[in-house]
Amino acid sequence: MTTIKDVAKLAGVSVATVSRAINQSGYVGVDSAKKIEKAIKQLDFHPSEVARSLYQKKSKLVGLLLPDISNPFFPLLAKGVEDKMNEAGYHLILGNVQEDMAKEQDYLKAFMQNNVAGILSAVDGGASNLKEIPFVLLDRVATKKEYVVHGNDFEGGILSAKAIAEGNPKEIVLLVGPKSIKGSLERLRGSVSILNEKNLTYHLLQTDSFQFDSAKKASLELFEQFPAVDSVIASNDVHGLAILKEALRRGIRVPEELQIIGYDDIPFSQMVYPSLATIAQPAYEMGYQGAELLCRCMENQPIDKKIIQLPVLLKERETLRKKESL
Repeated sequence: MTTIKDVAKLAGVSVATVSRAINQSGYVGVDSAKKIEKAIKQLDFHPSEVARSLYQKKSKLVGLLLPDISNPFFPLLAKGVEDKMNEAGYHLILGNVQEDMAKEQDYLKAFMQNNVAGILSAVDGGASNLKEIPFVLLDRVATKKEYVVHGNDFEGGILSAKAIAEGNPKEIVLLVGPKSIKGSLERLRGSVSILNEKNLTYHLLQTDSFQFDSAKKASLELFEQFPAVDSVIASNDVHGLAILKEALRRGIRVPEELQIIGYDDIPFSQMVYPSLATIAQPAYEMGYQGAELLCRCMENQPIDKKIIQLPVLLKERETLRKKESL
């Protein structure tokens, strides 16, 4: 492995001179700078980002915390973050928390040890308490005064309930996402406001997670507890797809006997048959705009809005009953 000493030896200068040139931390003569640049290219030398960040007291590394990388929504969000960070010259360190607070703390410790310039997080946890480092919350409703980019969960809940109401529902079940995630409660509030307004009968089924294991469990509980259910507002697409699979396994016709709407618009929702109706969140745009906001924080640029709320859209697909088919 090539070291700074190898560069100094080939260029015929001191290690300190090479360090000043790399870190742009002091005067280096024109001839010496040319020799150093030539030696770096010849040896294909890449300075240690961590070492350079410790010297400069800043780095080009950024931490990203995700709750569950297996949920297809979050890789799309991460891609938006990564694309913007690459454009801005930063590199991403990913932490997959898997809804484990201990893992979150371990990742935060690793981020700090690597002297990251900032952190983005789609996890409701302890990252927002870090006062000494720029921080942006993604896909979560702010609880204090954080910088945040998220979808309009309340409006998403309204759109879900209105779409289900169009299908002449008799018995509706709402799957409620984890109580610790405020966006889940906002979606619930939006849906309930419409169902109450229309005097529709509904039941609540609490879920403890957005993960795959929780979705499978919820799909079984749904039909055991509510055998007469004919309409489901799922907490996310993963749960919606699990319910669709279980319904078809039981011989229930979708959407004639059971209509379903999900949330997020992950790619798989339109690849299954029947395709899953859902509320589309702009995951990529959420990540990209969150990264833009963090860059402004890290580089002390003017910020017009600390909280950015992105619109959501109804995707009417084959798991919804249509008015004309009633």
